[in-house]
Amino acid sequence: MQRRIENVKIYTEQGRFVPGAIITEGAFVQRILLEEAHKGERSCEDGTAEVIDGGGCYCIPGMIDIHLHGCRGQDFCDGTREALETIASWELSVGVTAMAPAVMTLPTETLESVLAGAAAYRKEQQEGRTVPGADLAGINMEGPFISPVKKGAQDARYIVPCDVDLYRRFQDAAGGLIRFVGIAPEESRGAESFIRKVKEDAVVALSHTNADYDTALAAFTAGARHVVHLFNAMSPCTHRAPGVVGAAADSPHVDAEMICDGVHIHPAMVRGALKMLGADRVCFVSDSMRATGLSDGQYTLGGLAVEVRGKRAVLASDGALAGSVTSLPDCVRTAVSEMGVPLETAVACATANPAKSLGQWALRGSLTPGKLADLVLWNGRMELQAVMKSGEWILR
Repeated sequence: MQRRIENVKIYTEQGRFVPGAIITEGAFVQRILLEEAHKGERSCEDGTAEVIDGGGCYCIPGMIDIHLHGCRGQDFCDGTREALETIASWELSVGVTAMAPAVMTLPTETLESVLAGAAAYRKEQQEGRTVPGADLAGINMEGPFISPVKKGAQDARYIVPCDVDLYRRFQDAAGGLIRFVGIAPEESRGAESFIRKVKEDAVVALSHTNADYDTALAAFTAGARHVVHLFNAMSPCTHRAPGVVGAAADSPHVDAEMICDGVHIHPAMVRGALKMLGADRVCFVSDSMRATGLSDGQYTLGGLAVEVRGKRAVLASDGALAGSVTSLPDCVRTAVSEMGVPLETAVACATANPAKSLGQWALRGSLTPGKLADLVLWNGRMELQAVMKSGEWILR
């Protein structure tokens, strides 16, 4: 079916909002009519399109969360179909149309089971045998190849050095869905060899690492090109020891995740990172855990007890931050309303940049003819008005 959404401010690939209309055909964007280029043009090719007045809303691409754990009482590492359906359905309901959930540091057999379950779910999703939800566009392997020094909320008992054969076991179990594999390069003499052997198969990231500047730079030079939640669970950045952050800044091919929930990073550091790396190298992520969308209380993450109060989720054992309880759209709102990030920049960090990092820019991440018709309508207060997934209204 053809649909025409008129009277909206369309977010363009150039990173600005322009009044106009968007026409979808089936699951894809067919045409973008920007007011400045198509003033007065109103008819659709076949004359049978459903016409919707967007009420002057912002029309942005569906958001893409490349690092989350769960929501609504479920966690990706629960490894169940129910968990995946709940997460995917809720994410879509708030405006996230694609996701790459993260695995925790768990026993190898458990991880293989979780990954195999995700592969089976993705196949069912592609065949239309699941409830409508965000696309399972990939998997973010946050653990187990991390540093015990910077483990954060990960279980140190299951940390192992990076290993190519073990990674391949994981990727086989996942049916090729692993898009990011995190490592702490200082924990293995073979880290650079691992990176060179794996980098064509998945994006190698620095994750939960205490690497100094030189070690991190060597990893990036070898082909690592992503940083898991910049500033959090990594070596500090100081004027004499810039650590992972400084090495990432000096490596133009590297992009980085940031959790803009108002808890994980000070607003000045968010603004500073956007200037230092460039806004096109930052991916906003939620790092949301199972308490997201629920009330305060006692929860778990990676098998560890977590206490949630307000916007903070911390380990019951030592008070370390344990993911967030904020959705990606709410991170965008926080970045704009509380951190001084321009809306246009924040939208790019939640749509175009993660799509490129995933290697799926040709399919999603912008409102461009030929790409999936995944879009979100926000009013002037950034309140959700509608969600379209693959050309079908999910919320309106």
